[in-house]
Amino acid sequence: MADKIKKSKPRLLLVIRIRGSVNINYKIEDTLKMLRLHKVNHGVILQANSTTMGMLKKVKDYVAFGEIDQELLLSLLRRRSLIEGNRPLTEEHLKNKTNYSSIKDLASDLMNGKIQYKDLYKIKPIFRLHPPKGGFRGTIKKSYSAGGILGNVGSYINVLVKKMI
Repeated sequence: MADKIKKSKPRLLLVIRIRGSVNINYKIEDTLKMLRLHKVNHGVILQANSTTMGMLKKVKDYVAFGEIDQELLLSLLRRRSLIEGNRPLTEEHLKNKTNYSSIKDLASDLMNGKIQYKDLYKIKPIFRLHPPKGGFRGTIKKSYSAGGILGNVGSYINVLVKKMI
């Protein structure tokens, strides 16, 4: 019976902080710090598990999150990923410091769940993004279902990040 259960592909979430920290509850601020979202327009890549989903549920009024696709992950790694010393991630760094030969191999392993982003050597876990070109879809004070941008935005996260890269 146990061998019939298929192991589903792990989901990779991109979380972007949308709102600042003025008059914020200390519990929510602490959760944002645990997610490494210290500033507005910073993003992190996380594996979707029960712990992460519980944390995202708590901070849903301050972040936008959704499942990222491989094409956008590759673009994000190439254009916004930094290594120690605030230098951009290069193929040479991957060849020297990790066992990956290209950024494309790294992106595919991240999508398949073979490695977690936090385990990569000397690669910063935060993506510093620009404010979106053309602005946000709606207001930053309402949830996605109510016409805003906060909470679980699903696949719209891919459109949003393309505007922010």
